[in-house]
Amino acid sequence: MSQKEFFATLEPILFSKDFTHKATLLNDIYQSLQSGDCIFDHMHINAKDFFTFTPSVALHPTRIHRPKHAKSGIALAKILHSIAHIEYCAITLALDSAYRFKHLPLRYYIDWIEVAKEEIEHFLLLESLLNEIGFKYGDFAVHLGLYDAMKRTHSSLKYRMGVVHRGLEARGLDANPFVLQKLSLTPHPLTSKINEVFGIILRDEITHVSKGDHWWRFAKEANDDFLDLCKQFQDFSLAGKTLNSNARLQCGFDASEIKRIDNFYNARI
Repeated sequence: MSQKEFFATLEPILFSKDFTHKATLLNDIYQSLQSGDCIFDHMHINAKDFFTFTPSVALHPTRIHRPKHAKSGIALAKILHSIAHIEYCAITLALDSAYRFKHLPLRYYIDWIEVAKEEIEHFLLLESLLNEIGFKYGDFAVHLGLYDAMKRTHSSLKYRMGVVHRGLEARGLDANPFVLQKLSLTPHPLTSKINEVFGIILRDEITHVSKGDHWWRFAKEANDDFLDLCKQFQDFSLAGKTLNSNARLQCGFDASEIKRIDNFYNARI
């Protein structure tokens, strides 16, 4: 097998709008990484643009209607669609993190390609649920907050790992049990499949946030505090209304830190 230059090979994967093609090429580069067939030109010049594609109409977050329950088919579809959109964006965030930052250990690049592969799997599981109730990804409006966070953190590994992969992804851990509780009230027969899919997502997202935690600690200065990121990036809330303490503990947060994060965001309410 001929060797591939990692960054040049990853660039068209990152920017591809053809989802099936993206998934196939991503699997190829992952296999090359695993077998040692990638070389790394750390002088590769990054594209100045960012991939922010979605087939949905993009609106300001305040214009997005969020159903309070999942008792109708359309409400259930909107909730599943919003989670599918997060997973769709998360594919790009993981790929961009692998592409954008240079001179890092091989494990770093393997980690974020693995995350991207798992985010693709999550998206496909959610899209399959949508298809079963007669919808597809792109049917409802979305906002691009995760892509905004990607752009804001493009020049700092510490910020990218802390804000996006340790912060916003952990917020998803906080949301998971509450979204699942809302979906459990649906009369639709998909309930058992939904529980299974969300169980897979929660399991994998714990590993994703753990990787974000590891590489944030790798990149940060000795006296850096995660709470400083929460303050510096207050337009991106890095925690849910109720923290999933058990999941966060599994990811590298400690009990004292969880309490301080909770106190910080509760003080803003």
